[in-house]
Amino acid sequence: MDDLALPKRRRRGIYLLPNLFTTGTLFGGFYAVIAAMNQHFDQAAYAVFGAMVADSLDGLIARKTGTASDFGKEYDSLCDMVAFGVAASLVMYTFTLRHLADYRWLGGKLGWAAAFMFTACAALRLARFNVLASRGEAKGNFFGMPSPGAAAVLVGFVWMADDFHLRGSDPSVVFTAAFLTAGAAILMITNIRFFSLKSLNLPLTERVPFRYIVFVIVLLTSFSLYPPQIFFLVFLAYAVSGPALALHRRLTQGPGAAARGDPPSL
Repeated sequence: MDDLALPKRRRRGIYLLPNLFTTGTLFGGFYAVIAAMNQHFDQAAYAVFGAMVADSLDGLIARKTGTASDFGKEYDSLCDMVAFGVAASLVMYTFTLRHLADYRWLGGKLGWAAAFMFTACAALRLARFNVLASRGEAKGNFFGMPSPGAAAVLVGFVWMADDFHLRGSDPSVVFTAAFLTAGAAILMITNIRFFSLKSLNLPLTERVPFRYIVFVIVLLTSFSLYPPQIFFLVFLAYAVSGPALALHRRLTQGPGAAARGDPPSL
């Protein structure tokens, strides 16, 4: 009887399924760096894209199965930093940014400085998101461009340029890459609101107009025909959507619209 009255000891451990997908995010980032070092930039793009899919699924699985944990949140943030902060910047640097060293009048170090800027901004973006999430203030739209989206802009550009057989040393490629890297880095740490897919309620089990399925078919067909171009253009459009909508709100709702949309202070 006394044994029955003793409280059960809480078992220590981690949830396996969501953390397997989180590890997939980490592996995707690691493999992207290895592929870029070996000049296989298409494989690097596949790896980052796979990391994005795994990153989307781990949180979904954790919520649906009730296996969310503090360990999982911290592990997810660290893996995101590797895949979407370090890996994406190194892929861009290996392909083209390193050639900025050829322009001595720019100091010779602008390439790795731009890559580091992106990495640092990704870390700041993830840290701010974690703080807001711990307060329950990270629901709805994102403040600042999410790091997976920013990484997709960089890797998508590399994938598209490699598919067109453009050389990373070409001046047009080098300076376009530098502009995209700096722009994506800045967007991650701004207070600009970006649409969150988590707030999108997909009518998967409801009747929808016929044009919805037609749109999905056209999108999938386009992606299958031109994967690098569609991948890059979709995420470039997402990057532009934040500033465009912020400008639209300012013009239609007045200067106070931006202030009303600011995130809570850290």
